[in-house]
Amino acid sequence: MNKNYLSICFLSFFLLFLFMMMNFFFMMYFIMNNIILFLEWEIISFNSLSIVMSILLDWMSLLFMMFVSLISSVVIYYSKSYMSSELNLFRFIVLVLLFVFSMILLIVSPNMISILLGWDGLGLVSYCLVIYYQNLKSYNAGMLTVLSNRIGDVLILMVICWMMNYGSWNYIFYLEFMKNDYCMIYIGFMVILAAMTKSAQIPFSSWLPAAMAAPTPVSALVHSSTLVTAGVYLLIRFNLLLVETLFFKFLLLISSLTMFMAGISANYEFDLKKIIALSTLSQLGLMMSILSMGMPLLAFFHLLTHAMFKALLFMCAGVIIHLMNDMQDIRFMGGISFYIPMTCLCMNISNMALCGIPFLAGFYSKDLILEMLSFSNFNILIFFLYYISTGLTVFYSVRLVMYLMINDYNLLCVYNLYDEDYIMIKSMLVLLFMSVISGSMLMWLIFYFPYMIYLPLNLKFMVIYSMFIGLMMGYIVSNMNIYSLNKYLCTYNLSMFLCLMWFMPSLSTYGVSYYFLNFSQKLLKYIDFGWSELYSGWGMFNIVKNYSIFYNMYQMNNFKIYLFSFILWVMIFLFIMLF
Repeated sequence: MNKNYLSICFLSFFLLFLFMMMNFFFMMYFIMNNIILFLEWEIISFNSLSIVMSILLDWMSLLFMMFVSLISSVVIYYSKSYMSSELNLFRFIVLVLLFVFSMILLIVSPNMISILLGWDGLGLVSYCLVIYYQNLKSYNAGMLTVLSNRIGDVLILMVICWMMNYGSWNYIFYLEFMKNDYCMIYIGFMVILAAMTKSAQIPFSSWLPAAMAAPTPVSALVHSSTLVTAGVYLLIRFNLLLVETLFFKFLLLISSLTMFMAGISANYEFDLKKIIALSTLSQLGLMMSILSMGMPLLAFFHLLTHAMFKALLFMCAGVIIHLMNDMQDIRFMGGISFYIPMTCLCMNISNMALCGIPFLAGFYSKDLILEMLSFSNFNILIFFLYYISTGLTVFYSVRLVMYLMINDYNLLCVYNLYDEDYIMIKSMLVLLFMSVISGSMLMWLIFYFPYMIYLPLNLKFMVIYSMFIGLMMGYIVSNMNIYSLNKYLCTYNLSMFLCLMWFMPSLSTYGVSYYFLNFSQKLLKYIDFGWSELYSGWGMFNIVKNYSIFYNMYQMNNFKIYLFSFILWVMIFLFIMLF
């Protein structure tokens, strides 16, 4: 590989890591002294025209920027090895840096215009990264991703138009005292819809697994702390406005269903990266639903802990896919823990953090969320959707571990397993450390006082029950052989419905375009190639052609015809003269 490319990787890693450390120290200072900085930078001032860039720095934006820059620096260092055979590594690094810059712009913006710039930047750069490998599958995935995100962009543009009523686009000023204004109700509704498209809630879920066509380091970045969390972060900022509204109750139902649907679909999927993507979708549903209950700090807490172990999970998947000669089907894997022990260690710890195993990162946020749910007075549907989805998380995690590490080695004839790459391992160990400690660290940072949630014994143990049931189910289903009874418990149609994400990918692609294309085809057949042809080009040509044949018969050098026509004309002439 070119030395310049390696130096670009190292420089990007170093700068982002430096930025992360700076954010960390600022964030600690801001939290201790309870500081919020609102900066206004006047870009241009001409007569009465003034263009001002606003930046909001508080503990939340600094903490989020710290996590984004940590993950992106580690991902770029990881890419140095993962993308080593890539000819255009410079272009890849520049795209990743643009992506991170767009996310940082979105995080620090209290202004709808700069939020749109970051929001649109994320959509555009994600399209460039999804189609990075330039084949038909990635083009389709890229179009689905960018068009789904376009809906959110349009809604943000509409929010900008509605905010013209207030004389400024700094939404942060109007959230509380304009709460009951009818304009703000519309704005809140549009912000929720925009966040649903970016964070892939039902019915916009199909783009998130499709975006797995991107290179694995991009997946690690996109699906942990940047693109998909932008919607959640926007709703955390708008929380004051939306907290008691009807729209949030609607969002609670939608996001709980998303969590449930993603959990079920992950258990039917065999593509390693898509399983992890559906797991991201499930966790996004969890964040959105706890946000809908009016607990923005809890959603933010889970967003940050989830970012760590999910990025690690994708990195481990990347190493495994590399070693399997770019094979992503888990049915062809198995027994890999003998050959790549460090990667399997990282994968198991990140999987356990995802399941909420005590004292890892995911436990602190998930356990608190589920206890707050049990503590609240929500109906039984939401309660069961939550706990079943938690069980399903353990279910697909155990299934993944069984297929990858415990079952027999299944790769047919290619035996390409070698010891791991040290660059990848070093980058993964950083996130492994964070996956273990970030939960307790953030617990001390975010919440000013310890939570004591008093519940009956069975409700307190409900999380443990659902985890054990999920673990048992994962073990039993992974050990199925061809004669197993539980293969026949689901009919084929039901399996197809659950496997294909409740037919959402079909509905959002062919479902949207089918009627328009069908109508266009009929229009073409009956109007363009039918009546309009008959009465215009083709019809006129036919008439002229028939007349031409008729005249051609006269003009043939035939004496009888000439004589007959001469006599005919003479008779006509005489007839006119006489009468």
